[in-house]
Amino acid sequence: MSAPVGMSNYVRRLREKIGNDFMFMPSVTALIRDEDGRILLVQHVEGRWQLPGGAIDPGERPAAAMQRECLEEAGITVEPIRIAGVYGGPEYTITYANGDEAGWVVTVFEARIGAGDPSASDDETQAVGWFRPDEIEALELAPSTRETLQCLLVGRDFH
Repeated sequence: MSAPVGMSNYVRRLREKIGNDFMFMPSVTALIRDEDGRILLVQHVEGRWQLPGGAIDPGERPAAAMQRECLEEAGITVEPIRIAGVYGGPEYTITYANGDEAGWVVTVFEARIGAGDPSASDDETQAVGWFRPDEIEALELAPSTRETLQCLLVGRDFH
């Protein structure tokens, strides 16, 4: 079994025990806007665009995990402003290219850049970009990202 890029040592050890079976994991993501209202997205090496974020490591505070993920994926330090929402459900499950199955409950932090210029900064990010909300619809988005953005930007109710 090959490990997907960006996998923490904790998840790697669990995957050695359970293989590709479904794992349920807490995670965080950042909603970052620039002065023009554009939203920062990162493009995963598997092609889909998403908000920067990922799994929370054992013992890690959620805000610190969000800051770590933004630094790893986009090369920026960020300051959390507030929790914008917490999401989960069928749209938050995924089967990765290597067959690993995962489900996420995502805490979304609204954040602002403290330092750095966003750029692809690790082995799981191939591009970083700023997008107006009307441009995002045409992108290949992770289903969870599409769901999250619809809830946050359009004000759609939870299911």
